[in-house]
Amino acid sequence: MTPVRHTATRRTATALLAATALTLSLAACGSGGGAKPAAKNDAGELTVKIMVGGLNKQIYLPVMLAKNLGYFKAEGIDAQLSDEPAGVDAETAMLAGQVDAVVGFYDHTIDLQSKGKSTESVVQLLRAPGEVEMVRTDLAGAVKSPADFKGRHLGVTGLGSSTNFLTQYLAEKNGLKPGETTSIAVGAGSTFVAAMQNKQIDAGMTTEPTISLLQQKGLAQPLIDLRTAEGARAALGGTYPSSCVYLTSAYVQQNPEAVQKLANVFVKTLKWIQAHSPAEITEQMPADYYAGVGKDAYVKALENEKAMYSPDGLMPSDGPQTVLNVLSAFDPTVKGHTVDLSKTYTDAFVKKAG
Repeated sequence: MTPVRHTATRRTATALLAATALTLSLAACGSGGGAKPAAKNDAGELTVKIMVGGLNKQIYLPVMLAKNLGYFKAEGIDAQLSDEPAGVDAETAMLAGQVDAVVGFYDHTIDLQSKGKSTESVVQLLRAPGEVEMVRTDLAGAVKSPADFKGRHLGVTGLGSSTNFLTQYLAEKNGLKPGETTSIAVGAGSTFVAAMQNKQIDAGMTTEPTISLLQQKGLAQPLIDLRTAEGARAALGGTYPSSCVYLTSAYVQQNPEAVQKLANVFVKTLKWIQAHSPAEITEQMPADYYAGVGKDAYVKALENEKAMYSPDGLMPSDGPQTVLNVLSAFDPTVKGHTVDLSKTYTDAFVKKAG
C-alpha cells in the first residue's frame, strides 16, 4: 500500500505549499481584483488556458468534443487545454494564476467560498456526478453499503477532490464518524485500476471508462451509482450538479467577452450532444480515450449515462442547495459557515449564448 500512500502525501504537500505561498495574493482575488485582461494570439484570438480534471473522463467529454468540433476556433478562442487527473490540483493551478479556467465539479466553488476565495460556475455541463462507488469483487459480500466502509481504504482521485467529498458524505450519511475510513489518492484510469487490482483500496469512486474497465477485468462491481439524476437524488438527497466551467470571480469581471465566448462554445456543444447518438459522439473522441476498454464498451457506457449531460448549461434550481447540504455534513470549512450560493454560479452568460 506504500506507493499509493506516498502519492497521496505528495499531492497533499504540493497543495498545502501552494496554498501557503498564495495566501496574501489570493486575498485580492477574493475581493474581485487581481485578474488580468485575456491575452490575444497573433491571429487575434482570445487565449484562454483551461485545465480539466481528467480530459479522457466521460464526465468531462464536452471539452474535447468542443475542440474537435471546432467550436473554440469558431468563437475566436485559442483554447489551451491541460490535463490534471485530480480536480483539487486543477483548482490550485487556477488560484495560482497558472490557468484561467477549470472544468471540474461545482462543489469546489462552495468549498472555496467558505475559505474566502471567490469563484463561480458559468456553464453547468452535468446534472449528475457521473461517478460510481465501486467495491472490490472479493469484498462484495462484506461491503454492501457505505455503512460497511468502517476501517476500509477508499480510493479517490485526490485528497480534497470531489470524489473525496462524495465518499466522505456517503460514509457520514451512513453513520460513520470522521477517521473511521481512510481516503487514498489513486487518480483515475490505469492508476485506479492498479490500486484495485493490487488490493491497495477496498472500494473507490471513479467514472467511465474506468468503471467499464474494472467490470471487464472482474476487479470491482458497482455499489452506489451516481451516473443519473435519479441515482444522485436517491443517494444525495437532491439534484447534484457536478462538471462545470468555473473561474475566479475576478477573471469573470475582468473578461466578460472571453467568458461569454466560452459559454457560447459549451452551450453549443451540449446541444450537439443532445442531437447525436453515443456512437456519433464517440467518433469525435481521440482513439486513445477508449483504447483500454474498447470502442464498443465506451459507446455502451456513454449510452448508460448520456442523460447526465445538461441539455442547456443552466444550473438546476435545487442543485446548489443540495451540494451545500452534502458539504455541510462533513466538511469543517463549510459546516457552520454562511455561504452565499448566488455568488457560486451565474446563468447570465448561458442565457445570452446563441
